[in-house]
Amino acid sequence: MQAMPKWADLVLVPVVGLIMAFICSGLMIVVTGHDPVEAVTLMVQGSVGSTYAWGFTLYYATNFIFTGLAVAVAFHAAMFNIGGEGQAALGGLGVALVCLFIPWPHWTLALLGATMAGAAFGALWATLPAWLQARRGSHIVITTIMFNFIAAALLNYVLVNVLRPAGAMDPATAKFPEPTHLPLLSDWLNAVGIPFAARTPANVTLLIALLACVFVYLLIWRSKLGFEIRSLGKSESAAVYAGISPAKIIMISMMISGGLAGLMAINNVMGEAERLVLNSVEGAGFIGIAVALMGRSHPIGIVFAALLFGALYQGGAELGLWTQIPRELVVVIQALVILFTGALDQMIRMAVRRLFFSKRKAGA
Repeated sequence: MQAMPKWADLVLVPVVGLIMAFICSGLMIVVTGHDPVEAVTLMVQGSVGSTYAWGFTLYYATNFIFTGLAVAVAFHAAMFNIGGEGQAALGGLGVALVCLFIPWPHWTLALLGATMAGAAFGALWATLPAWLQARRGSHIVITTIMFNFIAAALLNYVLVNVLRPAGAMDPATAKFPEPTHLPLLSDWLNAVGIPFAARTPANVTLLIALLACVFVYLLIWRSKLGFEIRSLGKSESAAVYAGISPAKIIMISMMISGGLAGLMAINNVMGEAERLVLNSVEGAGFIGIAVALMGRSHPIGIVFAALLFGALYQGGAELGLWTQIPRELVVVIQALVILFTGALDQMIRMAVRRLFFSKRKAGA
């Protein structure tokens, strides 16, 4: 079958999916008796219409960049890592431990320690599912889903019985010491004369997320290890023939994937909450799957997809706050975007391919 140009596959197919998702969302809003134009306007203004809105959109996007990259690395090795939720949760535990029990003199050193701890705990949590697939043939989808529940139970036990301050009622750690608090993005922008709303959670972790994108690009497309990961993902038999060990690549790629998911905790645990709370991941591990699919498992695409889902999260929150549209409908809108840009991606690609070549033949 003749392939479309790369630009059409990378840009046109996701755009068509988005348009279809928004059309269906508009129809659902009409059915519920609300004005879709008013709803879309409020969502856009609430997500990108001010620096205050951008602060929240960038905060959510930072989370989704990390989890999207985590899923993408596993995708390139032909693995479906659905354990980002648990890996990010355990990454939060690592971040909390180094922030609470190491007397850091400055936030820069604390950030370095938290980065290493978050990545290490996330990678460690991905190791056992990787080993089960590499050595015992257990399917990575099943094991990573199971480990999400195990991670939630483990974190609940630790927060309630180990790290909860005396006399506190909620399952959470104490506030991290002042030297571990990260600067907000607004602090830096205002310092250089760029006006940006304060009191928004976007912080310097965004820069770590962008550096992670550069790391993944260099790893996958500019390194020997990345070639081996992509070779295994394309054909295991060909990779074995070339002398590549599938077990080794499965272990390494899953540990890198888990480490990237664990890095998300720098943003939500250290940067925003400044303590570890139960359910701090809030579904970002699963959204990372849609981000990776929509971004075609490429760091640049993942950044744009993460910004879109960040805007949907923030815009949806504004929609639920200022209108009578039920919060459940906002979740449905987000689900439709995931459906059309992820699950129905191949169907849309086939339709776009037929339309693309029919127009080309008509013009020839």
